[in-house]
Amino acid sequence: MQSKKLTPRDFASPQSVKWCPGCGDFAVLAQIQKTFASLGLEHEKFVIVSGIGCSSRFPYYINTYGFHSIHGRAPAVATGIKMANPELSVWVMTGDGDALSIGGNHILHAIRRNMDLKIVLFNNRIYALTKGQASPTTRLGVVTKSSPLGTVDYPVNPVHMAAGLDCGFVARVLDTDARTLNAVFSKAATYRGTVFIEVLQKCLAFTESEFNDFKDKEKKEDISLYLEHGKPLVFGKNKNKGIILKDLRPEVIEFEPGKVPPEVVIYDETNPALAYAVSGLNLPSFPVPFGIIKNVPKPSLIEILQQEADERKEPELKEILGGDAWEKE
Repeated sequence: MQSKKLTPRDFASPQSVKWCPGCGDFAVLAQIQKTFASLGLEHEKFVIVSGIGCSSRFPYYINTYGFHSIHGRAPAVATGIKMANPELSVWVMTGDGDALSIGGNHILHAIRRNMDLKIVLFNNRIYALTKGQASPTTRLGVVTKSSPLGTVDYPVNPVHMAAGLDCGFVARVLDTDARTLNAVFSKAATYRGTVFIEVLQKCLAFTESEFNDFKDKEKKEDISLYLEHGKPLVFGKNKNKGIILKDLRPEVIEFEPGKVPPEVVIYDETNPALAYAVSGLNLPSFPVPFGIIKNVPKPSLIEILQQEADERKEPELKEILGGDAWEKE
């Protein structure tokens, strides 16, 4: 533990921040600095690992150890760091192109192994640093520099993918929602295992209006579903809409405000099947879920290896090689 209480400002880097003014990355940076300060750890206990993209400049802008690695490979580098020093709090900062295209295989195996990593995916639904090509999360029909007639590839739903891969901690947040950002990052920081957080954030240059409806006072209540463990799945400006499961299929029902029917689902973030179903909800048929989608404890790879090391004696070379080993005189 550090000798003096650190503040978010202590985690600010002296480097000049070179994101576009108004970029959602600033909000994430501020909340990460706030989260780190609240954990009571020294600067050197944190490592930020990134790949390539606007979000991947993150290691320069926070006063901790950092590693700006190569395109898509941040989870692999972070895995090596965590294996070498399990006491470190290792965070991966990545984007929708970096993580889900060239880095898709690395994300898959970081989740499969349940490494004790915190993966924060900045999703602006475009390749921003390379000037506006369609990314794996770009919506169907969107005109970009690489899809002048509109995209024809179905987009990836990052949280649905993570829940389907049985990631233990899955969440989605909006860049301007400081309260939810703080709550999610604080919970994620103490989770032992792989964390996957999708941050919806606009790109001023190419997707400035992409998430405006989620910030519009007249629209956001009807298209956003804020998840609370132990609370009913209710949404709408008048809190008169809810999610039910009919033959295991989600459906939206309406009811009189203040009178939530018993069939409306009570959310349980520890239920993997429910988390998978809810993570797949999307417009226009359903509201988009925000908050902690899944929070299921399970042993991390680090914990499993440590347990094996404690329980097993060091094997002899012949045991490792098996019965086919031979000796030369």
